[in-house]
Amino acid sequence: METKTETIQSDINSALWSACDTFRSTMDSQGYKDYILAFLFFKYLSDKCKDKYQGFEKQYGDDVELIKRKMSREPFILQDDCTFEHVIENKNNPQLGQFLNKIFEKIEDDNKKKLEGVFGDLDFNSSSKLGDTKDRNNRLKNLIEDFDKPKLDFRPSVIGTEDIIGNAYMYLIEKFAEGAGKKGGEFFTPHEVSVLLAKLMSPDAGARIYDPACGSGSLLITVAEEVPHKAGTAIRNCSLYGQESNGGTWGLAKMNMFLHEMDAAQIEWGDTINSPKLIEGDHLMKFDAVVANPPFSLDKWGAEKASDDMYKRFTRGVPPKSKGDYAFILHMIDSAVEGSGRIGVIVPHGVLFRGGSEKTIREALIRENLLEAVIGLPSNLFFGTGIPAAILLFNKGKKHSDVLFIDASKEFESGKKQNKLRPPHIQKVVDAFNGFEEIEKYSHKATIEEIEGNNFNLNIPRYVDTFEAEEEVDLDAVKTEIKSLESNLTKVKSEINNYLQELGLN
Repeated sequence: METKTETIQSDINSALWSACDTFRSTMDSQGYKDYILAFLFFKYLSDKCKDKYQGFEKQYGDDVELIKRKMSREPFILQDDCTFEHVIENKNNPQLGQFLNKIFEKIEDDNKKKLEGVFGDLDFNSSSKLGDTKDRNNRLKNLIEDFDKPKLDFRPSVIGTEDIIGNAYMYLIEKFAEGAGKKGGEFFTPHEVSVLLAKLMSPDAGARIYDPACGSGSLLITVAEEVPHKAGTAIRNCSLYGQESNGGTWGLAKMNMFLHEMDAAQIEWGDTINSPKLIEGDHLMKFDAVVANPPFSLDKWGAEKASDDMYKRFTRGVPPKSKGDYAFILHMIDSAVEGSGRIGVIVPHGVLFRGGSEKTIREALIRENLLEAVIGLPSNLFFGTGIPAAILLFNKGKKHSDVLFIDASKEFESGKKQNKLRPPHIQKVVDAFNGFEEIEKYSHKATIEEIEGNNFNLNIPRYVDTFEAEEEVDLDAVKTEIKSLESNLTKVKSEINNYLQELGLN
């Protein structure tokens, strides 16, 4: 039986997805997702301020000036002419697109420290995206009315927990990523994969957590959710950091942090490899847990500048210019705290066995005893690609020299478009890693000497034997069965012939 919270969550998810009908007939999900997600964020800000204002009204009565002073100390400011109620009152404005643009710009200006740039280049007055004035006004009016529904009342006093809004935002992002095909994988890691990586990392209280290719921030948030709360509060006892190169996706990440009450997160915009933003003095900022699902085999990642890298990230070798996987891995390793930092990264399988400079880097990381585990995932988990991926876990505080290989490629729930990891599949991987043990046809603990004997090839079948011998065939039993079938067939043929003769048809 569903709980009240689950019912509210389901109702909000359904209502939000229905709101997308305003745009579905005119553009694909990549075109309209920014409008829907931005409006969700705006409605959340407005409802939260409304809830707070009503609370102050109960406490301070008609003292408007005192209430305004109290409101000014809130995490963000929303002027009276920037609320959702004000938008509803003006939904018939003949220049509705311009009207909305000014409101969203003012919200950013009034909250520069936290919200500047969060809406990116979102344009509610775009004729190329939303049509001519008449059609545009009609669509925007429908959008406003879609959010003006009882089920989309985001006041904390109504929904009970703000996690519901954060979950709804993640629900929409995943639905958009699913519909966007290959492009969807650029900004979202399937939630089940994020959960698996989060549980494998299991960050401690007080951890600094970093994602150098954070996309919409969903993986970073999921990892943070594994950290205990601060005593007596709903705040996770950790600090979050990220960087994203795509401006629009960076905006999604900033909003995602707010909606999950993690607005203290430092999310930077820029190219992590060529222009890392999280710097302390003349070196990279260091983190306790570093996680990422970087773009698979990124072309033109900046190999030509690697030899002059001021942070010395490529002393183990320079990855090929057409495959940036190890560029991200090396950056992540150098961003982890010396002596204790841990790294979890999702990679294509080629990273495990390709030769050239990638083999040189792979060998160096293994000889330094940084690699802790290689986990093979099922195929068709990720948006826009059916290829299987793997998780590499590195540990700068590793206490032994073995590497655990886990073949989880056969542990999934099959789906029409994508396969899914379910809680039992996730838990099996986590248990195997935590136990760091041999499990027949599932995991193998390899020594460095064994890996060296395989020429530093990490291809999982070299270490985990999943071969299932076919059951031996009893030839005598098969012969007996064939004779029995032939005898029965002869008998049936005879009966048919007799029947046809009786009918005069033979």
